[in-house]
Amino acid sequence: MCIINFHYKDHPNYDLIILANRDEFYGRPTAAAHFWEEDQELLAGKDLEAKGTWLGITKTGRFAALTNIRDASVHKTFPTSRGALVTDFLQGQSSPKEYTKSLAEKGKAYSGFNILVGNKDKLYYLNNRENSAIEIEPGTHSVSNHFLNTPWPKVLRGQAKLRNYVHSVEEIDPEKLFQIGMDAELAKDEDLPETGVSIDLERQLSPLFIKTENYGTRSITILTIDREGAVHFIERTFVNGEFSSEEKFNFSL
Repeated sequence: MCIINFHYKDHPNYDLIILANRDEFYGRPTAAAHFWEEDQELLAGKDLEAKGTWLGITKTGRFAALTNIRDASVHKTFPTSRGALVTDFLQGQSSPKEYTKSLAEKGKAYSGFNILVGNKDKLYYLNNRENSAIEIEPGTHSVSNHFLNTPWPKVLRGQAKLRNYVHSVEEIDPEKLFQIGMDAELAKDEDLPETGVSIDLERQLSPLFIKTENYGTRSITILTIDREGAVHFIERTFVNGEFSSEEKFNFSL
């Protein structure tokens, strides 16, 4: 997952609005979002290589999502998959605060990551570089492949588009959110971050929706939880940058 734009507890009808793009190599095997056979409470896609996930929610309202931290200067190999961090929270009993505190104690065992974990009452954020848990304040936020609300061009663009849209409507239209997620406009070279990769690659990775020869946006997930506890989850899958399929789920907490 390369960018999670979200609007939290700042809308008259919704507690949480998620617009998340997962970027990955096209060849990495992946299962689309589904209720897992081994855990019918858990709704998520699945990375079939490491068996974890990047974003999921349970029928009781436990939510978690993960992005990697991009830093080409780090060459160390970490044996444990970061995708297990999402499922560990979703299938566990710890509060968001307790879970992020526990990760702060063992986060160095993993490659760089950002994680959001929450329930119907609280939402917390942690990255394993700064290693300090943060309770999310109401408003519009974004996390890509650096820290929460780092002002990369795609973060600023995603935040602004999401904020402007949700503040203009009482009822969310998922199509409008998908349009934001499909934004493929490249950032200006002078605005690009420096993460240790070439300027050409930084440029290709700068849009919300990425399409390169062998890597890009594999899925866009829309997740909303309204004030009454109704959950709407839509995932669109893309193959080589082109729409492939859609999965849709609705349930109440």
